[in-house]
Amino acid sequence: MALVEEIVAVAQKRLAIIRDDAPLIEAAKLLDGRHINLIVICDKAGTMVGIVTRTDIVRMMAVCQGCGCTVPVATVMTKNVTSCRPSDLLGDVWTTMKENNLLHVPIVDEHFKPLGVINARDALLVLMEKAEFESSILRDYVMNVGYR
Repeated sequence: MALVEEIVAVAQKRLAIIRDDAPLIEAAKLLDGRHINLIVICDKAGTMVGIVTRTDIVRMMAVCQGCGCTVPVATVMTKNVTSCRPSDLLGDVWTTMKENNLLHVPIVDEHFKPLGVINARDALLVLMEKAEFESSILRDYVMNVGYR
């Protein structure tokens, strides 16, 4: 079975972090020019306290006037975040993503320090590779390939 730790290196490249007291406009700048759609929000200790998505930022920017774009990201963030740990089974994380219509899930350590962000595509690729490998082993076994 595949573990989340197998894709932490890829997930780290997708990790963007900002402090909870940072202005929303800073979160928008962090997303600019990058191929990420989610920012992990951390407190002063570096512990994950929420997330904000590109959609959240665009929605708020569309209605902000004057100093509205300088509100802290903590006012817009999602607080109850589904996350996973490197020791979790990737299949279980994928099931959670499907059931909750999630495209991204933050990976955190035991102290809720962010390690990366799993993308649904990355999870599926690893799971498909594992399934294809297991299928080829079973096929070889059934066909008696390599045995004499």
